Amino acid sequence: MEIRAGATRVILDAGTGIRILGDALMEEGEVRDASVFLTHFHWDHIQGLPFFAPAYEPSFRLRLFGPRQEGETVEALLAGQMGPFHFPIPQQELPASLAFSEVDEGELTHGDFRIRAMRVRHSTITFGYRIEGAGRSVVYIPDNELEGGPFPTPIGWRDGIENFVRGADVLFHDAMFTNDEASSFQGWGHSTFEQALDLSLRAEVRKLYFFHHAPNRTDAELDALLERFRKEAADRGGDLSVHAAAEGSEFQI
Repeated sequence: MEIRAGATRVILDAGTGIRILGDALMEEGEVRDASVFLTHFHWDHIQGLPFFAPAYEPSFRLRLFGPRQEGETVEALLAGQMGPFHFPIPQQELPASLAFSEVDEGELTHGDFRIRAMRVRHSTITFGYRIEGAGRSVVYIPDNELEGGPFPTPIGWRDGIENFVRGADVLFHDAMFTNDEASSFQGWGHSTFEQALDLSLRAEVRKLYFFHHAPNRTDAELDALLERFRKEAADRGGDLSVHAAAEGSEFQI
């Protein structure tokens, strides 16, 4: 996902979709740098990086940020997938100028953006990000088990996550399962549609995008679920707008 405000842009995660984004940036021609904020290092969040076309341009500067992982650096965690058994080109031989940074929970300023990071409930150290700029806010939490699962949760975490997303113009949140399905997947680190909807309503989010769709769920099934939860949101009152994220979408906040 790419977010732009003025001259500042950030990219969130580097799954296979970043290949398409890289091609688009190359077509723009004038783009000479990019900053990628990773939520964590599971394959579906990093495997597009070796195919990101700007990484092969000597004039391009690529900055990669991610949460600390028990002594492992961002550089080392990303380099593993480009080792000789997995990829023909080592990470250190990419022509672009690469910079790696570990980030902690809290707030940082990046260009025209204020970015806040909060640890969420997943099977490794995983962050959600709140990006604020130009008077608007986007929250991105793709992997998070809001309820259940054997994850270390500090006292007050639930209140903390509600405050983290409160009043966001747009929230992208994990909704991989329904409540009926979730009992078979406790501890997988993913939420349900019902849980994401409830969080959004409680925190007075303006627009919710269900995210991290189950790979075996069809578009028709997603459409039916979307109608179901739009009706539930309307029945519970408020002005929450409910959507399902789709690759290639563009919109202005």
